[in-house]
Amino acid sequence: MKHFIQEILSIAGISINGSNPWDITVHNHRWYELLMGNVDLVLGETYMDHWWDCQNLDQFFHKVVQADLEKVVMNHPLFWKYILKRNWFSKIPYLINFQSKQRAMVVAKKHYDLGNDLYMAMLDEKMIYTCAYWDGAQNLDEAQEKKLELCCRKLGLMPGMKVLDIGCGWGGFAKYAAERYDVSVVGVSISKEQIEMGQQRCQRLPVTLRLQDYRDLLNQDEKFDRIVSLGMFEHVGYKNYRTYFNVVSHCLKDNGLFLLQTIGANVSDTTTSSWMHKYIFPNGQLPSIAQIGAAVENIFVMEDWHNFGAYYDKTLMAWHHNFNAHWDDLKSTYDERFRRMWNYYLLSCAGGFRGRMNQLWQIVLSKKVERAPMLRSSTIIS
Repeated sequence: MKHFIQEILSIAGISINGSNPWDITVHNHRWYELLMGNVDLVLGETYMDHWWDCQNLDQFFHKVVQADLEKVVMNHPLFWKYILKRNWFSKIPYLINFQSKQRAMVVAKKHYDLGNDLYMAMLDEKMIYTCAYWDGAQNLDEAQEKKLELCCRKLGLMPGMKVLDIGCGWGGFAKYAAERYDVSVVGVSISKEQIEMGQQRCQRLPVTLRLQDYRDLLNQDEKFDRIVSLGMFEHVGYKNYRTYFNVVSHCLKDNGLFLLQTIGANVSDTTTSSWMHKYIFPNGQLPSIAQIGAAVENIFVMEDWHNFGAYYDKTLMAWHHNFNAHWDDLKSTYDERFRRMWNYYLLSCAGGFRGRMNQLWQIVLSKKVERAPMLRSSTIIS
């Protein structure tokens, strides 16, 4: 089994017990046999349990993605020897609605409510937990401010406007928009920790943050000039995409604009990474262009579609640096297995974005086609 795995890894230029920073060191030889069961889950769990190591996990995953090893394995003759007994690259099938209102709170408790101390240590000063915009930025703080400014300009914010932020996090966008553009903001999130901290950060500003599922907005008559959603759509799930956009349409004024920022997949899928589902983002799912397109049809006009997924690599590496730089302050709360899990999460994602496996999209949608002239790229991206 070791020889088979080494053969596969060598296609990506990775060696077992090699000297390159992307090579892996195996500490427990049971790893080879277990890996044949569920590569995605076992690879992550055995790293958490210190069965193997890699000096630079981000480079390891970049090479794996770049070489398309999943496809290589699926076409390897030895694969069929195990296919009836094993489940290579297993994922979670979405036979039911994993993102229903009843299940939606799982990710809040599992991930976003882990502890504000963790996110304060890892994120920028504005507490933005989505991809930064690094065009000309020298550090994470600058890059996240550039991203917020880019969002406000794409939305064409003007004083007195009323803005809805779906998945508002710790209120970073709401605070920035209220202070810089003199707008009022309503934010909704299912994370108790985020809302409580966000309310403190936005005191004395025209900002209201509510612990609320986005679907509950259908039961309210509030209308907004602009709506924004940064890094929340990954939790909606393909069974709910149409509902999500109907909610946005219900809340948006007829001449309004909606900016959606989401990680996106290159291909349409209805499954998710089994390791990521179990340990990081329960019930998460990445949308494709086709899935988003089908969900917005006859509801919105697509005005602008901007991909800056390459910046997520740099963002994740900055978060990784901050997390480890503050580990001495965190280790009394989080154990060593958590540290390895969190590093695996950040670095595997960085390698995936570096290999262009995933993208980061900002999409501007309107309910009226006459808004299109306002969205010339020279006025929003330059």
